[in-house]
Parts: sequence; structure tokens; C-alpha cells
Amino acid sequence: MSSIMVIGGSKLNGEIKIQGSKNAALPIIAATILNKGITVLKNCPKILDVFHMIKVLKELGCVAIWEGSTLIIDTTTVNSPKVSEDSVQKMRSSILFLGALLGRCHEVSIAYPGGCLIGKRPIDYHLDSIKKMNVNQVFLGEDKDIIHCFTDKIVGTDIFLKFPSVGATQNIILAAVLSEGVTRIFNAAREPEVVELCNFLLEAGARICGKGTAFIEIEGVKQLHDVEFTLSSDRIVTGTYMAAVAAAGGNVILHDVPIRHIESVIRVLDKVGCNINPKGNSLKISCDKRPNPYELLKTKPYPGFPTDMQSQLMTVLSIADGESTIVEEIFESRYQNVNELKKMGANITVINSENKALISGVKQLKSAVVKAHDLRAGAALVIAGLVAEGRTIVKNSASIERGYEDICRDLSNLGANIKFCSGNIL
Repeated sequence: MSSIMVIGGSKLNGEIKIQGSKNAALPIIAATILNKGITVLKNCPKILDVFHMIKVLKELGCVAIWEGSTLIIDTTTVNSPKVSEDSVQKMRSSILFLGALLGRCHEVSIAYPGGCLIGKRPIDYHLDSIKKMNVNQVFLGEDKDIIHCFTDKIVGTDIFLKFPSVGATQNIILAAVLSEGVTRIFNAAREPEVVELCNFLLEAGARICGKGTAFIEIEGVKQLHDVEFTLSSDRIVTGTYMAAVAAAGGNVILHDVPIRHIESVIRVLDKVGCNINPKGNSLKISCDKRPNPYELLKTKPYPGFPTDMQSQLMTVLSIADGESTIVEEIFESRYQNVNELKKMGANITVINSENKALISGVKQLKSAVVKAHDLRAGAALVIAGLVAEGRTIVKNSASIERGYEDICRDLSNLGANIKFCSGNIL
């Protein structure tokens, strides 16, 4: 099992560039299936989740090659509408091939997805919505965990989402792009990654109105065409490195920052005591004292505070000068890193019935051997290692590599004492 070793105590100083967006890249890679041709994706992050999506493409008969940070995908040929169970279980975002393959082939077989263990995250919204678009569904296998969907034609309709699910919104869009008629999504997700998917599809010839709002309308077209598209930078990676400065202290400039997409993170870190100065697509952040506590932080759908930043902020607040409260309103199992932080001396109490964490800041964390249970919790433990006394080992670093190109490289460039380690280093 790969690990990350961090020796705490160094402030962060310097400049780094933010990688391309993971959460934008994944649905767009699935969307390339809709075009019988070539797609060129620039600024694509080289992370495990992207590699998994490419593996699925290749299993379907497509071709994908890298040229630097540009991913060139040839989806002229799709040999099968079946996504292997192994591929789906490794990564939840593979469920986006549901809508894409339905749009292209009018048929798909796919297992229930895997990925980070941060909650149930059922795909009922996906299936219920697509079923309304003249799609039949059969559940196969001993455990009925293989979803087989088929139709003679996808028909546009009105879909009302009970919750603004990002994945469900994206799957509906993917299925509707080549449909007959008009599909209207009410209570659609407004996340930047949904807008990014719409922008990509629009450039490829789709007809979509209302991107970035709770009402999205898709008018089906006959076909898409080849496209070259540049992915935006990753807002969660940006927020993670901002949180690292808030915890460890220092003075850092981040380049290629999606400023408009991180306004909620900027507001929270400003109250925590950071000095933040955005300029163009760069951002300067500094902190020279213990963080301030945050009375009540609730995760919300965009434009609220992102659930993907909750774990990192918990680490920051664990050393704050006072008491803070976090309420996780998106995923019910996103406090798995609490016990790991407690090993490092954090004082945190979770009230499971309210999905609430009460955090009483301590002056100093201590080093420990901890485990990354999911992508963002792993990044949060790396941040904890930056401020802990001594040597911290974060096990299962592959979870972190799902979303960060090279967190050790980036933080090392800012002066952190951190490196990847393979095998048993204890």
C-alpha cells in the first residue's frame, strides 16, 4: 500500500499552478462517446480517476492518447454498450457512461458504481429520470446489481429532480443530447462542472439553454461533431491548497485559479483569518496566526460551501483558537477522517443523528500513522501532517491520487517536507 510521509513544521511559501478540473474532466470524457469522431481535451489532469475513465473508453473500443496534458480521444468506433463491472466498481463517475451510451447506442449495461465510501449516494435519481425518457430498465445478476437499459428512441420530456444531484443532471443531459424532442430539467444542479459539460457539448453542436441555472433545456440534435476543448482549473484542488496555507501558515500565490467558482471557500477562509487577494486568474493567500474558529459551517449544493472541501476545513478548524461546528448536509458518511484526526490529537465529537461535528481547537497536532478513507479526507490528513509535530504517515495514498496529480510535488514546491513512499516504511 502506497503512503505519503509528511514532516510537519514548515510554513508554505512560493507559487504553483493549479491542475485541470477532475470533476469537469470525468463527465466530458464520458460525453465524448456521443460524437463519432475525434475530441481533443486540453488541460486534462493526469489523475487515477481520469485513467479509469480512459480504461472504460478503451474497453468499449475507443482510442485515447496523451500529448502532454492534452488528451486526444477517438470515439469513431464503439464495439459494445457494456461497461465492465470491474471498471465501474473502481470509480463512481463511471455511471456517467449510462447516459452517454444510451445516447449513442440506445442501450447500456452497467453495474452499480463504486468509488469513495462517503455515503450511500444512490443512483435512483439517475434511473428514475432516464426511465421517463422512454427507456426500459432491467436489473440482472444474482444481486440484481447490473442495470440494463434499452430503448428504440430516447424521447425528450420534463424531469423534476427532488434534489439537485450533479450526477443525475449530467446523465440526463448526456441522454438527451441526441434524443427526439426537448428535455427540460427542473431543480437541476448548478455546479461549475455541469456548466463545463454544457459548454463542451455546445461546442460539439448540442443545443442547451439554461446552463448554470436550476432550469436546463436540451433540444435533441441528430449528431455531434469533432471539438477541441480546454478544461477549467480544479476548484477543489485550489481550495485544498488554500486550506493548507490556512493551517500551516505562510504566503502563497496560486495560478490558473477558477476565482468565480471558489467564492464560498474564499468567504470561509477569510473569516478563519487568511488574507486573500485575487487578481485575474491568480490568487495570493497568506496566514500568520492560528486560525479563527467558525461558528457554524454547513455544506450545500453550489453555490454553497462544497462538501468536497469539508474535510480540509475540518483539519484547519481542529487547530483553531476556539470551538467550531460543521454540519454535513450532502453525504452522511463524510466524517470517516475524524478518528484519524483524533489519533493526531484533535478534539472532535460527532453527533451522528444530526450529521454534525463539534470541533474544539487544539494548539498542536501530533504525528501519527493514519489512513486515507477517501479522496478529500486523505488530502485533509496531508494538511494535518503539515502542522503536526514529527513524522506523519498517510496510508492508502492512492485515494488521494484519484484527484490530485501530485500533491507531494505541489506542496514540496511550496516548502513542505513531504514525499510518496511505497511498500512498508514503518
